[in-house]
Amino acid sequence: MNKIAIFASGNGTNAENIIKYFKNNKAVEVALVCTNNPKAKVIQRASNLNTNSFIFHKKELSDSSIVLDKLKENKIDFIVLAGFMLLIPSTIIEYFPNRIINIHPALLPKYGGKGMYGDNVHKAVLTNNESETGITIHYVNEKYDEGDIIFQIKCNVDPSNDSINDVANKVHLFEYKYYPKIIEQLLTKFLLKKEK
Repeated sequence: MNKIAIFASGNGTNAENIIKYFKNNKAVEVALVCTNNPKAKVIQRASNLNTNSFIFHKKELSDSSIVLDKLKENKIDFIVLAGFMLLIPSTIIEYFPNRIINIHPALLPKYGGKGMYGDNVHKAVLTNNESETGITIHYVNEKYDEGDIIFQIKCNVDPSNDSINDVANKVHLFEYKYYPKIIEQLLTKFLLKKEK
């Protein structure tokens, strides 16, 4: 059984979608939802789907082994970021080499980095009159949005007619459709390596 921890800071629609996707999968379990935000809606979403949550403070992520110890205790194999706003510290990255991934609501390397999340990204796409945007799924390293790209898919943007909401909706559809599938593909590869 591969165990996933999802890190999320906010609403949690992607986290909920991933939990539902793997609900009846005998090889994969979303064992834990981790958040730095005690008011995040993702906590209730996880609870509604009988998934445990772990709430921690920003300092506990970066300045101690509390979060890593919790991941070890839950025998986590793979970490998925889904709207998580903090940098993952090197101690966790080193413990999970090429086993931490993130999704970004633009075609990296464009519109990545600190502060580039959610509507900030979509606004930048429209402001710069881009004709396309999409999603990027990438490995996580010590810098925002700079890990190796695993998967990208594009959709058209019409800067003269599309609102930020329109762009967000197009991107969300891609997130819900492709993120769980890419996670599953990566876990299948990981499982094959583990069994060798």
